[in-house]
Order: sequence, then structure tokens, then C-alpha cells
Amino acid sequence: MTGPALDLAVIGLGNVLRRDDAIGVHVVEGLRAAVAGDLHALPDSTLLVDGGTLGLDLLRSIRDARAVVFVDAVRLGGPAGSVSVLRGEDLDGPALPPDDTHPGAFGELVAVARMLGWLPADFALVGIEVVDTGVGVALSAAVTDALPVAMEAVTRELQRMDLVPASGMNGDGATTPLAGATA
Repeated sequence: MTGPALDLAVIGLGNVLRRDDAIGVHVVEGLRAAVAGDLHALPDSTLLVDGGTLGLDLLRSIRDARAVVFVDAVRLGGPAGSVSVLRGEDLDGPALPPDDTHPGAFGELVAVARMLGWLPADFALVGIEVVDTGVGVALSAAVTDALPVAMEAVTRELQRMDLVPASGMNGDGATTPLAGATA
């Protein structure tokens, strides 16, 4: 790290031209609107990043954070619109992108950040099960309905992360109480 990491970061991933794939970006936009209406909606020093399809260009946002919540479209086999929170070793498994819209974006980003020593010990993925990642800009009904649930899951993760002091991170990032939970 370049200095003391003070911020919590939320990085929304996805291609806004591929329907449900854009859910990560929509969650970040929703959180921005929530903060505009209530400055205390999220912990202080929370950085909201519209990561879109930036891929490895997001490494700086990861490097400078003490904890990160990624938000992305997933296909883990759950019902359309279900929201899952994965942490630590649960993210070494099949949290894959839904198709070729941004091949390996999440996995590659985490792997490179880990290799560089920039990945915070505390990171999570809020994944939203998608229906349609074809060309278009509208979210499916199931994924639209999941937007407030995903925003709440991100907010809970940020609150949990905000309770962990930066000096208390042990480096393994493995926490399990909500791992794999579906809201």
C-alpha cells in the first residue's frame, strides 16, 4: 500500500450495454442517490466506484482501500434476482462472470490485486443472479426487483467492514457468517 488506507470502497462492475450485466453499476448509482439524500446512509470515507468494464484500471481503487465490496452479475445457479454475499475463500470458487461480456473481470482483478499485495484482507462480492445479458440497456424485472436488496447487502457489508480496524486485518480475509447467504 502507498500509505494508510482509510477508505472503504464499493466497486460496481458490469457492461451497461448488456442488460442485467450492468447491475453492479446500477447498485453504485443507487447508493450514490441514497447518500445524496442522507449523508449518513453509508459509513464515512466510503468510495463509490462505477467500475463498469474498466478491469485492471480499477487496481488503484483497490490498492487505496482498507476493505472492498465488489458488486457484479453472477450465475451461481440461484433463482434470477437472488442476491448472494461471498467472502474470503468462497471467492476462490465459481463466482464467474455470466458470459463473455467482461471475461474474467472480477476474477482477474482480484487475482492481480492479490499478486501485487494490494488486495485488502477484508473483501466481499455481492453477486446478483442475472437473467438476460444480451445487448440492451434495460434490466430484467427480476434483477430490477433485486436492486434494493443488493443495495442493502452492500450497506450491511460496509457496516461490518467499518467495525474492523485497519490494523486488525489478519491477511486471510476469510469470514463466514454471511458467506453464501442469499437475501
